[in-house]
Amino acid sequence: MFALIRDLSGALGWADNPLLWLVVVAFQLWMLIDAVRRGEWIWVACIVFFSVLSAVFYYFMVYRQQGPAGGGVGLRGFELPGAADRRRIKELLGRIHHLDKARDHSDLADIYFSQGKMAKAEAEYRLALERDPEDIDTRSHFGQCLLRQGRAEESLPVLESVIREDPRHDFGFTMMALAEAQTLVGRKSDAAASWRKVLETNSYPRARVQYAELLAETGDREGARREVDEVIEDEKHAVSFQKSRDKVWVSRAKKLRGRLS
Repeated sequence: MFALIRDLSGALGWADNPLLWLVVVAFQLWMLIDAVRRGEWIWVACIVFFSVLSAVFYYFMVYRQQGPAGGGVGLRGFELPGAADRRRIKELLGRIHHLDKARDHSDLADIYFSQGKMAKAEAEYRLALERDPEDIDTRSHFGQCLLRQGRAEESLPVLESVIREDPRHDFGFTMMALAEAQTLVGRKSDAAASWRKVLETNSYPRARVQYAELLAETGDREGARREVDEVIEDEKHAVSFQKSRDKVWVSRAKKLRGRLS
């Protein structure tokens, strides 16, 4: 398991350093546990039976790309499009310093959102809206930011204003956020209607599962079963990146299906 690192450490005179071995073992166990939680069984086998380099490859190819298994609190499955990196943040901060444009504040807020830094995201969305209060993308993402902080009541009027202007905004993602906010404040009939609107033109597991949960709650067990069965069936034919993205929703679908049996 540690053959390669032992040879390298011996060649470099590190073999007798217990601190090095402690770090190596801790890192390998960290990656192993993450791979088990994620269900990446091929990676589990590589990390267990091959050198620590397998854990290093796993870190860069899986962990850094997708974040820790389970994601941040309440964020997995809710991410906005786009990836954040330090160079992009530095670029935007420079542009804001010199130009102070609404779009740069909004783009920076989206990066903070994707990183789970909701307080920073909210501050940047507010600055963007001060400069351009009509920007529909900023308003939508600001509403979703409030929602992810557990402030559904505050998010509702923001999201509703976007939906009035464009019911299909962001390919249904804004409507999904609205449905989640409506559910949290107890407007479940409104939420069910919003989910149905999403599902008229899209087949997101996020929408189907939460709609199924509402159906089950109101006693429509057959309707709920139909929705979760479709999610589970679709997952069989999904490509790898879709499976990774929708894993949390497929898991919820299977748990609900078990309760409905």
